[in-house]
Amino acid sequence: MDIQTSNILTQHKSLGYHPTWMYFSNAIYKSNTMKNLRSQLPIFIVLFVLAISCKKDNNGPGPSQSLSSTILQGNWRITYFNDSGNDETSQFSAYSFQFNGDGTVIASKNNDTKTGTWTEGSDNSQSKLILNFGNNPPFDDLNEDWHVTMQNESMIKLQHVSGGNGGTDLLYFEKL
Repeated sequence: MDIQTSNILTQHKSLGYHPTWMYFSNAIYKSNTMKNLRSQLPIFIVLFVLAISCKKDNNGPGPSQSLSSTILQGNWRITYFNDSGNDETSQFSAYSFQFNGDGTVIASKNNDTKTGTWTEGSDNSQSKLILNFGNNPPFDDLNEDWHVTMQNESMIKLQHVSGGNGGTDLLYFEKL
């Protein structure tokens, strides 16, 4: 008899229980506990294997690489621009955008060139693109801090939620 069983028997004797019954009930309790553990062991093993086999998904909404390393690679065009519910893509569809390492961005169409600035930042750990074309319609509509909602080597999707009217603007760049 182990020490734990002996201690239980001593406690039960002091309460007036018969030693044979106490030992028998303790053995049943131990037996049932072991059966429960054995029957639940496969479940714990499966849950453990599932937990350690999970990996981070880099295809989610956030960027898998820095915005700068993506946007500096080649020229881009705007494939979608929605300003508070109004589709204004056509104002920019013929322009090619070149983002330069010195923080300038050049939008060009034939002989028409507009120059602005760009900066990469973050807001609550979310990557963002800050554009500024000055007071240069219609490019001044792009003067915002745009949160990156999706990014890969050929597409960058951006979103801006206005602090004033709560409207949502969407801007999609596609690599040429």
